[in-house]
Amino acid sequence: VQLVESGGGLVQPGGSLRLSCAASGFTISSYVMNWYRQAPGKERELVATITIPYETTYYADFAKGRVTISGDKAKNTVYLQMNSLSLEDTAVYFCNAWASWGEYWGQGTQVTVSS
Repeated sequence: VQLVESGGGLVQPGGSLRLSCAASGFTISSYVMNWYRQAPGKERELVATITIPYETTYYADFAKGRVTISGDKAKNTVYLQMNSLSLEDTAVYFCNAWASWGEYWGQGTQVTVSS
Protein backbone atom coordinates (compact mmCIF):
# COMPACT_ATOMS: atom_id res chain seq x y z
CA VAL A 1 0.00 0.00 0.00
CA GLN A 2 1.43 3.32 -1.00
CA LEU A 3 0.53 6.96 -1.60
CA VAL A 4 3.03 8.96 -3.62
CA GLU A 5 2.66 12.72 -3.92
CA SER A 6 4.25 14.77 -6.66
CA GLY A 7 3.95 18.18 -8.26
CA GLY A 8 5.30 20.36 -5.50
CA GLY A 9 7.95 22.97 -6.08
CA LEU A 10 8.80 26.64 -6.01
CA VAL A 11 6.23 29.06 -7.34
CA GLN A 12 5.81 32.83 -7.27
CA PRO A 13 2.92 34.48 -5.44
CA GLY A 14 -0.18 34.38 -7.59
CA GLY A 15 0.98 31.26 -9.37
CA SER A 16 -0.55 27.80 -9.62
CA LEU A 17 0.44 24.23 -8.94
CA ARG A 18 -1.24 20.87 -9.41
CA LEU A 19 -0.33 18.20 -6.90
CA SER A 20 -0.86 14.52 -7.65
CA CYS A 21 -1.32 11.60 -5.28
CA ALA A 22 -0.91 8.20 -6.89
CA ALA A 23 -2.30 5.31 -4.87
CA SER A 24 -1.24 1.69 -5.13
CA GLY A 25 -2.31 -1.39 -3.25
CA PHE A 26 -5.85 -0.16 -2.70
CA THR A 27 -8.64 1.59 -4.55
CA ILE A 28 -9.21 5.27 -3.85
CA SER A 29 -12.95 4.76 -4.38
CA SER A 30 -13.06 2.79 -1.14
CA TYR A 31 -11.58 5.61 0.95
CA VAL A 32 -12.17 9.22 1.81
CA MET A 33 -9.26 10.97 0.13
CA ASN A 34 -7.78 14.05 1.76
CA TRP A 35 -5.07 16.61 1.24
CA TYR A 36 -3.44 18.06 4.35
CA ARG A 37 -0.65 20.56 4.75
CA GLN A 38 1.85 21.40 7.44
CA ALA A 39 3.73 24.66 7.53
CA PRO A 40 6.91 25.09 9.59
CA GLY A 41 6.09 25.38 13.27
CA LYS A 42 2.39 24.74 12.71
CA GLU A 43 0.08 21.79 13.11
CA ARG A 44 -1.04 19.74 10.16
CA GLU A 45 -4.34 21.02 8.77
CA LEU A 46 -6.91 19.71 6.35
CA VAL A 47 -7.02 21.40 2.95
CA ALA A 48 -9.65 19.44 1.03
CA THR A 49 -11.54 16.15 0.94
CA ILE A 50 -13.18 14.09 -1.78
CA THR A 51 -15.24 10.94 -1.77
CA ILE A 52 -14.78 9.44 -5.20
CA PRO A 53 -17.96 7.38 -5.50
CA TYR A 54 -20.21 10.30 -4.64
CA GLU A 55 -17.98 13.05 -5.97
CA THR A 56 -18.60 15.06 -2.83
CA THR A 57 -15.98 17.54 -1.79
CA TYR A 58 -15.09 19.66 1.22
CA TYR A 59 -12.71 22.61 1.41
CA ALA A 60 -11.17 24.42 4.32
CA ASP A 61 -12.14 28.08 4.41
CA PHE A 62 -8.68 29.21 3.30
CA ALA A 63 -8.93 26.92 0.27
CA LYS A 64 -12.40 27.82 -0.98
CA GLY A 65 -12.37 29.47 -4.37
CA ARG A 66 -8.66 28.80 -4.94
CA VAL A 67 -8.31 25.04 -4.64
CA THR A 68 -9.96 22.15 -6.46
CA ILE A 69 -9.69 18.52 -5.44
CA SER A 70 -10.46 15.83 -7.97
CA GLY A 71 -9.95 12.14 -8.54
CA ASP A 72 -9.30 9.85 -11.49
CA LYS A 73 -10.58 6.35 -10.80
CA ALA A 74 -8.88 4.89 -13.85
CA LYS A 75 -5.49 6.21 -12.73
CA ASN A 76 -6.24 5.66 -9.03
CA THR A 77 -4.94 9.18 -8.47
CA VAL A 78 -6.17 12.24 -6.60
CA TYR A 79 -5.24 15.78 -7.60
CA LEU A 80 -5.10 19.15 -5.88
CA GLN A 81 -5.20 22.14 -8.18
CA MET A 82 -4.09 25.27 -6.34
CA ASN A 83 -4.41 28.76 -7.82
CA SER A 84 -3.63 32.26 -6.58
CA LEU A 85 -0.97 30.91 -4.27
CA SER A 86 0.31 33.15 -1.50
CA LEU A 87 3.27 33.04 0.87
CA GLU A 88 0.96 31.51 3.49
CA ASP A 89 0.48 28.45 1.31
CA THR A 90 4.09 27.41 1.81
CA ALA A 91 3.98 23.99 3.46
CA VAL A 92 4.51 20.30 2.99
CA TYR A 93 1.37 18.86 1.42
CA PHE A 94 0.33 15.34 2.37
CA CYS A 95 -2.10 12.96 0.77
CA ASN A 96 -4.25 10.85 3.10
CA ALA A 97 -6.64 7.97 2.54
CA TRP A 98 -9.08 7.36 5.38
CA ALA A 99 -11.57 4.60 6.08
CA SER A 100 -13.10 3.24 9.27
CA TRP A 101 -10.74 0.28 9.10
CA GLY A 102 -7.56 2.32 8.68
CA GLU A 103 -5.75 5.11 6.94
CA TYR A 104 -2.64 5.74 4.88
CA TRP A 105 -0.35 8.73 4.46
CA GLY A 106 2.00 9.77 1.74
CA GLN A 107 5.47 11.13 2.36
CA GLY A 108 4.52 14.68 1.42
CA THR A 109 5.56 17.13 -1.25
CA GLN A 110 7.03 20.56 -0.55
CA VAL A 111 5.28 23.64 -1.88
CA THR A 112 7.21 26.88 -1.53
CA VAL A 113 5.68 30.19 -2.53
CA SER A 114 8.30 32.88 -2.83
CA SER A 115 9.20 35.83 -4.99
